[in-house]
Amino acid sequence: MIAVVVVGAGAGAYALYGGGAAADDGTRASSDGKPEVRTGPLSATEVTTTARAFLTAWQSGRLPQAAAATDDPAAARALLTGYAKDARVKDVTLTPGARTGDRVPFAVRGTVAYKGTEKPLAYTGALTVVRRASDGKPLVDWHAAVVHPDLRDGDRLVTGEAGTPPVKALDRDGGELTKEKYASIGPILDGLREKYGKKAGGKAGIELRVVRGKAAKAEDLSDKTLLELSEGTPGTVRTTLDPALQAAAEKQVAKKARSSVAVVRVSTGEILAAANASPGFNTAFQGSLAPGSTMKVVTSSLLIEKGLASADKKHPCPKYFTYGHWKFQNDDKFEIKDGTFKASFARSCNTAFISQAPKLKDDDLTRQAQQVFGLGLNNWAIGVPSFDGAVPVQSAAQMGASLIGQGGVRMNPLNMASVSATVKAGTFRQPYLVSPEVDGRKLATASRTMSAGTLSQLRELMAYTAAAGTAAEAMAGVGGDVGAKTGSAEVDGQKKPNGWFTAYRNDLAAAGVVQQGGHGGSTAGPIVAALLKAGG
Repeated sequence: MIAVVVVGAGAGAYALYGGGAAADDGTRASSDGKPEVRTGPLSATEVTTTARAFLTAWQSGRLPQAAAATDDPAAARALLTGYAKDARVKDVTLTPGARTGDRVPFAVRGTVAYKGTEKPLAYTGALTVVRRASDGKPLVDWHAAVVHPDLRDGDRLVTGEAGTPPVKALDRDGGELTKEKYASIGPILDGLREKYGKKAGGKAGIELRVVRGKAAKAEDLSDKTLLELSEGTPGTVRTTLDPALQAAAEKQVAKKARSSVAVVRVSTGEILAAANASPGFNTAFQGSLAPGSTMKVVTSSLLIEKGLASADKKHPCPKYFTYGHWKFQNDDKFEIKDGTFKASFARSCNTAFISQAPKLKDDDLTRQAQQVFGLGLNNWAIGVPSFDGAVPVQSAAQMGASLIGQGGVRMNPLNMASVSATVKAGTFRQPYLVSPEVDGRKLATASRTMSAGTLSQLRELMAYTAAAGTAAEAMAGVGGDVGAKTGSAEVDGQKKPNGWFTAYRNDLAAAGVVQQGGHGGSTAGPIVAALLKAGG
């Protein structure tokens, strides 16, 4: 097959030679003069003539004729029209290659032009010729891939602004945040572009892209950039991340598979670091995991407020406690005889908390989490996407399980770092990654604070746990005003629980999780303690 290209009047045309001198429409006259439907394999002449009719019409802009040469004229006409109108491809030249059976490859060259910006476009495509069953006529087997090989049926080609402008994210000291420098930063950068790309003064680039249709989206295929006409200009967004602490956090999570950590400044709520061993998803901000016994910080504040527990008063810690037809037990089935609530908190006694469930209303823990700790209201505005914790109202055994951070309770390291920060500060301050002064957004607030007596006891519980309880080993050597709580959350199908740890030191609060790591004191604990030390 030889192509002769003739360019003129803003369009090109070509003629195909070979396989016969005359066109063959696929029919023959029978002895009675009626058309005879041709069947059987396509001839070389039929393939090349059909390809010639389609490609010549497309190239010259005669789109109704090009569509008529296919077996789906409506779909073909719509996509070919969009090729010029939406994709903005002009001066198209189509050069066929050697036919292989019923398939004809072809090269495409053209120019993509948008608001004074132009760039050449070149790619290879292919079409297949089939015989129409009703009359045997050879036609182009229409699929969107005929126009471009990356298209699925239902997709479109569009040229225009790339959507959200890029951003240049800075740390609190003005240094640029990049994935090359900080392995975990990818999802944060994506979130910053989504939120601030248009607000930060950037300018979107221009690109030719595939816009996916329903069928492709059902296969989880994303839009795809085919040609970038201009890069665009990034806007600048300053974050609260501390470069030294972020680097330290990256180093710590690299030591433990499936670990995540977050660090906040107690006095302001500024997020100073966030890192994940699995950088594809920001578990530190968006994770939704049962927090295990770290939730006992919130539950303890509830029990103390209601007069159901007091730090230095005796409190039951039996081996087992049945509630809602569920039999709860402690780790290794331990019990504390004639012990105080402080001793139960420090050793993370489950039954000490479950035993109080009959005296609580179903929504007590939910209200405590929302009103005092700002959790579960879905109203945090940290500057990038985040999950704000969930403490749903539950009853019977599930309510009992919620008291020890199981059941329907779900948190992430940022949520639990905020819990420790609330205890240290005495009031909830919503964590944030970008100052609200940048865009005037309103931060979430709590509707009330704990009483001075409750707060004092809660700090006593966390300080004792850091000094002599399950957090003592990890917190050894962490000086200053400190408090901590460990946690282990059982997950169905996992051999080991998720290990949790939350703590504060002076003006820093941090929390971490190691999924399938085991006990929080020995897994997440060293990560959190190292960052509290590094923060000075």
